[in-house]
Amino acid sequence: MSPSPAELAKMIDHSVLAADTSRGQIEGACRLAREMRVAAVCVMPAWTTACAELLGGSGVASGTAIGFPLGSHLVACKALEARLAIERGAREIDFVMQIGAAKSGDWEALEVDAREVVESVRSMEEEKGEKIPCKMILECCYLNDEEKRRACEIAVRVGAEFVKTSTGFGPSGATAEDVRLMREIVGEALGVKAAGGIRTRAQALAMVEAGATRIGTSSTVAILTAQ
Repeated sequence: MSPSPAELAKMIDHSVLAADTSRGQIEGACRLAREMRVAAVCVMPAWTTACAELLGGSGVASGTAIGFPLGSHLVACKALEARLAIERGAREIDFVMQIGAAKSGDWEALEVDAREVVESVRSMEEEKGEKIPCKMILECCYLNDEEKRRACEIAVRVGAEFVKTSTGFGPSGATAEDVRLMREIVGEALGVKAAGGIRTRAQALAMVEAGATRIGTSSTVAILTAQ
């Protein structure tokens, strides 16, 4: 059974990640998120404080993107970036995995990268006394199915809450096939977030049917108001 508009709203992370995003656009996005009662607003780290303040008391989480969009930052920098974002009010963390490690078959390096970010978030959970979901972005368009499988297995091992298909900045975004594969690998242990190129209600529902439990999109209005 398809989710109702209200149920679908609670699965949406409204994304505001463009390089030229202004303060006014952040304010507008947070107003929209409050009105439509989505799950979260995902912004770049520089906007974390503003986003958290604008969403205060709304029940909508302030999220941010770490190591974004390439994932090739030094892992110590990614872990610190996550910590600083949480100190500034972020309550959901989406981080880009070390894609180059996956393409090199260096699974140990990929696991170290992911674990350090997740453990940084865990340490802040203890400090803040609240749960802070951590989502590992695979950027599936660059990976073959075996690489996707190995990355998802690492996400499970390091204790991430979600695996996520895409940043939206790669050559292509989410596909129902990737969502199904990721769901098959992680089972019910993790959420699956579909993101990248999801602009219509039909696309969003196809991702949910394939196994997605979150949808990352900047087309929230179009998705939730479609008849």
